[in-house]
Amino acid sequence: MPDPADSIDLPDVTLRARTASGDLQADATADLIAQLTIRHLTIAVAESLTGGLLVAELVRIPGASVVVRGGVVAYDSDLKRSLLQVDSSVLNVHGPVHADVAKQMAVGVRTLLAVNDVRADVGVSTTGVAGPGPDGGHPAGTVYIGLSKGTGSWAVPLQLDGDRAEIRTETVRQAILAVRALIARGDAE
Repeated sequence: MPDPADSIDLPDVTLRARTASGDLQADATADLIAQLTIRHLTIAVAESLTGGLLVAELVRIPGASVVVRGGVVAYDSDLKRSLLQVDSSVLNVHGPVHADVAKQMAVGVRTLLAVNDVRADVGVSTTGVAGPGPDGGHPAGTVYIGLSKGTGSWAVPLQLDGDRAEIRTETVRQAILAVRALIARGDAE
C-alpha cells in the first residue's frame, strides 16, 4: 500500500474542451498540452507499467510536438538504473514499485531527454503493479506517479481497482491530471 508520507496530494480538476463538432467534453490531455504550450514548458515521460501509453496519449493531441520531448519505457529495473539514474540502493531495498523510484524516474527522464543540454521542464513517470496478481509484495493496482519540475520531485500514490488494462488506462488518466495540477500551481521553479 502506498505510504502517504512519500506523496503529494494533487487535486482532481476537470476542465472542458470543445470537440470538432463544437460540443463541450472533458479532455484533460488537450488541456494539459495547451497549458504546457501557453507556459512554454516541455515535458518528458518515463514509463514502466504503462509501457508507452502515457506518451501515446500526449501525442494524440495535435501540436503536442511543441512541448513533448519524448518518452522512455524502462520496464526493467536495470534500465531504470542505467537510463534514468534511479539509485541502485533504492531499487535493491524497495524494488521498482516505490515512491522514491517514481520520483527519481521523473527527475532522470528530464535529463535523459535534454535537448542542447537543456533539461525538459517537467518530468512524469509511472511505476506499479498492473496485475493480474501481486508482484514484489504489492497488490495489483499499487501505482506511483512521479513528478518533477524545477528542483522539486513528488510522488502520487494510487491504489487502483480493475483488470490489467483498466489499471494501466487509469494510471495514464491520473498522470495527466497530476501533471495538470502541478502546472496549475506553478511549483518549484
